[in-house]
Formats: sequence, structure tokens, C-alpha cells
Amino acid sequence: MARAASARGARQRAQTRAALIKAAQRLLAEDRAHVAILEITQLADVGMGSFYNHFESREQLFEAAVDDALEQQGAFLDLVTTDLDDPAEAFARSFRMVGRLHRLVPELSKVMLSHGAALVASDHGLAPRALRDIAAAVAAGRFRDVEPTAALLIVGGAALTLGEHLHQHPEVDDAALTDTVTQSLLVMLGLSIEEAHAVVSQPLPGPGGPLDELLAEIRPA
Repeated sequence: MARAASARGARQRAQTRAALIKAAQRLLAEDRAHVAILEITQLADVGMGSFYNHFESREQLFEAAVDDALEQQGAFLDLVTTDLDDPAEAFARSFRMVGRLHRLVPELSKVMLSHGAALVASDHGLAPRALRDIAAAVAAGRFRDVEPTAALLIVGGAALTLGEHLHQHPEVDDAALTDTVTQSLLVMLGLSIEEAHAVVSQPLPGPGGPLDELLAEIRPA
């Protein structure tokens, strides 16, 4: 009985923490990161005292909320590239999928964009995976005359400005613009125009797979 009670308590604590993180992500997406802790707990539908069982400050909560969003993105990118052996193709698919997520899951996108350039140095999400794939593509001879860290800074800047542009211009075809940016990045990284075009012409994972799992995780039932 004691073990069951302990498991139930752990489950409740996890649910409370998750509710606080979800509330913080919603506030970040709405550009309302300076609200009082009371408003956060009300939005999460948890008691005021519960907040301090999990976080020391509002800033710590929002940092956890961004980390959680990046972890979701990173896990998603791992799933959608697991079948690829070519690191150049893995890089391109990741960038193309992230570009589409700005419209598919705007809440997640706005949470990540709220941290701006700091995301390029993050250990989670697109940045470490892009750096890994760029370095692997250089080692394999797919990308040429490229220093991986410098390339990541350019790729990160492109990813951030692309996301901001898509949010500010809802009339823009997000898929077409994302693929154009991806092709340009591939050429910059050393592929020929023909090679880059062939890579961005590859089909992307469709419904029924990792994308549906991500949508289910982020969007309430």
C-alpha cells in the first residue's frame, strides 16, 4: 500500500510539474513572460504552494519550459531522420521539418523563438543535431570547405529569421520558402545547385508517424 501511495504521489507531482510547464509555454507563446506567479498557477490549475515544490522562481520555470520545448523538437528530429544514412540529407530534412513546424505547431515555435539567438548555443533541439550532421557531412566529403561551428551560426541565424518571417507573414507559402532557404544553405555548405535541389526534392515524412506524435503531445485533446 505504501508503495502504491508513493507511486501515486510521484505521478501527481509529475502531472503538476507538467501543468506548470505547459502554462509557462503558453505564456511564452503569448509574449507574457512577466506575469505574476499566481497567474501562472491559476493558468496551470494548481495551488500556489505547488509552484515552489518544483521551481525556485518564475525564471527557472520559463527556462524549464524552453528546455522542454527543445527536447520535444529534438526527439521529433531524431525520429524523422532515423532512416537516413547521408548526413547532408539528414541536415536538410531536419531544417525542412523545423521550417514547417512554425505553422504546424505555432505554440512550440513561439516558445523557441522567444529565446532567440540563445537557441544556437543550446544543447537541445535543432542546434546540436545540425552541428552533428554538418560535421559528419564534412567528414564524409559531402560538405566542403566548411568549418562546422561557423556554419552552425549561419544555419541558426537562418532558422530564427525564417521562423520570425513566417509568423509575421502568414500569406507566405511556408513549405516553399523553407525549401528555398534549405537549398541555399546546402549550396553554401558545398553541394552543387543540382545536388542541393535533388536533396530538397526528397519527400518528407507524412501523417501517421512522428509528426502526429508531436502534435498529440503539444495540442490538448
